[in-house]
This record gives sequence, C-alpha cells and structure tokens, in this order.
Amino acid sequence: MTREEAEAILTQAGQADEAAFPLLECAIACAIHDYPFRDPAPVRILADHAAQRLKERAANEGPDDALTEALAGDLRLNGDLINYDHPANTDVIDVAERRRGLSAVLVIFYLDAARRAGLTAAAVDFPGHVLLRVETPEGPVALDPFSQGRLVLPSELTRRALLAGLTPHVADRLDLLMAPVSERQALIRLQNVLFTRALQVQDYEGAERSALRRALLDPEDHRPWLDVAAARERQGALTGAVQALSRARSLGEPAEACDARLDRMRMRLN
Repeated sequence: MTREEAEAILTQAGQADEAAFPLLECAIACAIHDYPFRDPAPVRILADHAAQRLKERAANEGPDDALTEALAGDLRLNGDLINYDHPANTDVIDVAERRRGLSAVLVIFYLDAARRAGLTAAAVDFPGHVLLRVETPEGPVALDPFSQGRLVLPSELTRRALLAGLTPHVADRLDLLMAPVSERQALIRLQNVLFTRALQVQDYEGAERSALRRALLDPEDHRPWLDVAAARERQGALTGAVQALSRARSLGEPAEACDARLDRMRMRLN
C-alpha cells in the first residue's frame, strides 16, 4: 500500500457512519501512511485470532473476563513499560508483531474483537491514558489494555483523575470518567499522540502527516488543518500552510484569528 492509497482509505472512512467505521483497516492505513509499503498481514492475523478466542471465551465467561483472558492472557497483548517512548509502541503493525504498545493502540484490537464477538465495548478517552469500557450484566466496567486488561475500580479511576489534574468535582463523576467515545475518536486520539511526539523531536513532516490523518478521518473538524498549517510552516512550506489555513477557515475556524495568521504568512510569501 502506498501513502496515496492509505489517504484514499482514510478519506472514504471520513464519510462513513460511526456504526460502519472500519477501525482496523483505518488503523492499518494510518500506520502505512507514516511508513509505506509494509505488510499489514500481522495486524489482520492477530485481529482474527483475537476475535476467535474472544468468541470462544465469551460463551462461558463474562464480557470483561473474556476480553482480558483472550487478548491479554491468550494473545499476550500488553503495555510496554520498559520502552514506553519507543516509536514502535504507536504503530499498529509493530504492535501486532511485538504484542507490546501503548493503550491507544492496544485498544484497537480490543474494540475490533469485541465488535466481531458481539460484545458491547467502547474506548474511554481518559486523561493521559485510553481505557476500555465494557458493558456487563452488572453495569459498565473499565479495563486497562496497557496493564494486561485488568479491571480498574471506580476508586482508582478517581485517583488517576486527580493525579491527572482534574478537579475533585469532576474526578468523582464516574459518568464523566467513563464516558465512551466513538471508534473514530479513539483512532484520532492515537494521531494526537503521534502529533505531539513528532513535535517533541522536531519531526515536522511526521507532525504534518498525523494532523492530515485527523483531518481526513473527521472532515468537518477545522482544528486538524490548523496543525497541518503549523507543521508546514515549520518546514518552510508556506504555500501549503496558507492552503491549510484557508481550509480551516472554510470549516469554521474563527475568521479573525485565522485571517491574522493568513496575512502573516502571505507577507512572508511576498
């Protein structure tokens, strides 16, 4: 798959309804968009094994136990504590081969398996960490894909929220702490992680690519185009930066702020 083919997949997915969003194929396309011409077979093979094992376990176990045992136990998917900042931890192809990664990637396999096994699960955009919300007969519970899929008790959710800087008023609201997000937003969260990491190492081309993927996945959001513009400006690609700002303005970026940036860049072009 080429970078252009990956962009075509993401563009098409951007128009899809949430119920039909092709999470796994989009995750593969995002990885190949960064590093083209790689074999995505390990991702699909692992996903197939995860769905099969989960179906077998869900026949005799509760949804949360089945997910934990199938993905973390049987398939050994877990967080990478030793090399947390390694780039491979944010790449779905590398994660499928290593069985180690960040929760923002691991949750993709949990979500895909749950959907295919007929279980109800969703990502939770928890501060600093993606969790998995699983619907059980006793009510929703939170699992941590990074920590062997273990159950996260409400008291720990509150503690984590306070450590992340949330106010006690918010940290005590389990309905807020466990609010589900769509599969599309879960994948966009991963692109945000990649964007931030790219900026930290001054990889502005990588930052541009991750921002562009967000724009393709959610074509009605103007904010990714602001990040595309910023990354292009850092590369000296001012014409492309102006085009991205113009796109942001057309999608709803406040005119006054956007026009000021456009004027500044146009002056540099002249």
